[in-house]
Amino acid sequence: MKTWNHIRPKTARELGIMAGFPPPPEKQPSGDNWDLPPFNRWSFQNMRSLFPTVDVYRGTGPVSAFDTDEVALLELNFTNTAGENRTIAQFLDETYTDALLVYQGGKIRHESYYNDMAPETPHLSQSVAKSVVGAVAGILNGRGIVDLDAPMQVYVPELAACGYGDATLTHVLNMQSGVRFVEDYGAPESDMTRIDVAAGWRPAAPGAPYQSIRDVILTLPKQRPHGQQFEYRSIETDVAAWVLERVTGTPLAELVSREIWQPMGAQRDGFFTIDRAGTALADGGFNATLRDYARFGRLFLEPKSGVVPHSWIAGTGRGEAEKFGAPYTDVTPDGAYRNFWWIRDNARGDIAARGVFGQLIYVDRASDLMVVKLSSWPDYLIYQFTLDTFRAIDTIRAALVPDTK
Repeated sequence: MKTWNHIRPKTARELGIMAGFPPPPEKQPSGDNWDLPPFNRWSFQNMRSLFPTVDVYRGTGPVSAFDTDEVALLELNFTNTAGENRTIAQFLDETYTDALLVYQGGKIRHESYYNDMAPETPHLSQSVAKSVVGAVAGILNGRGIVDLDAPMQVYVPELAACGYGDATLTHVLNMQSGVRFVEDYGAPESDMTRIDVAAGWRPAAPGAPYQSIRDVILTLPKQRPHGQQFEYRSIETDVAAWVLERVTGTPLAELVSREIWQPMGAQRDGFFTIDRAGTALADGGFNATLRDYARFGRLFLEPKSGVVPHSWIAGTGRGEAEKFGAPYTDVTPDGAYRNFWWIRDNARGDIAARGVFGQLIYVDRASDLMVVKLSSWPDYLIYQFTLDTFRAIDTIRAALVPDTK
C-alpha cells in the first residue's frame, strides 16, 4: 500500500487553477483530467462550470435549523495507520479536506472549510449520491409504491434484454446482482469508463457512436446467479434509479426534491449532472452544500423526522456479512453493505455513505454522532486515507462521548 507523505496540499487558488481572464490553457481542467490532481481541487466545487446539470429544488418551505455548540476538536491526537501521532488538524490538511462537519447530541460540534470552499458552495458527492437514491427507494417502498423483491423487468421491460431483467431492487440496493460490471476507474475499456463517457464525464473515442447511461446498462450480461455475494458496482444505482423513475413517472431530480430535499428542509438547491438524454447520473453526480449533506445524514441519525421510514433506517445498519469479503474487508473487516450504505461495523450498526476522492457521511446512532467530510484526494481510492479517517472519527467520538464502546 502506497504511503502518502505528510504535506499540506496547495489549494486550487495557490495552484492557479482557473485563475486569470482567461486562465492559461494548462490551468484549465479538461474532459480527460477534471477529476484528477491538481484540477479536482477546483472542479469538485465547480461542477456546473463543466457539465450540464438539473436542479434538485429545495422548495419554498423553512430551512431546517441546526443548534451549535462548538468544541475544540482540531488539536485532538490520534495514531494513524503508519503508527504516527497526528492531530485532527494535521489529518485534515494531509487528506485534502474541503470541508468538515461534526454533529453530536443534536448540535453541530465543529464546522470548518478549506481550499476556499464556503458554506454556500456545492461540492460533488461522488458515490454519496448512491445513499440518497437508496433513501428514495426506501421511502417509496414504505408507501407500497415499489416492491423491492419483484423482478425489475416488471417495472422496466427493457431490462429483460440484459442481466438485470430478473434481478430485484433488493439485489441492486445491496449490490448483490450477478451482472458483470468492471468497476475499474480510469481504465480505458472498463465498464466504469463507459459510464463516464455516457455521462459526459470523459470524452468519447473519435468516431464512436454515442451511448447514453441506459444504453450501457442494456449491454451488461449476467455472469452468475443473483444474491450470492457483494460486489461493488456503481451501475446498480443507475439501474435502481431507472426503476424508481419508471414506477413514479417522475425524473430522479424531482423525486429527490419531493421525497427528501424539501421534507428535510434543505437550505439550498442540490443538483445532478446529466447525460445527453437528460438522465441524472444517479451513481455519483449529485452535488450539495456541507450543511445540506448533514441534513440528509441527520435523517438517518434522528429517524424521528419520519422522512425515511424507521424500519428502513434500522435495516440499513444490518447487512449480510457472510457475503462481504476481500478486498472490501481490508477497510471494514467487520463490515457489510446494504441499501447503498457501507456498514463499518455490523455489530454496532455504524453506516457510511462513501464516495471516491474522499467524500463521506458517517452515521453512528449508538453515539448520536454524524461526521461529514468532503475532500479532493489526489487519487480515486487511498486506503490509508480511509483508514485514517475512521481513526480520526473514533478519536472525535471518544472525546465527545467518553463512555463509547
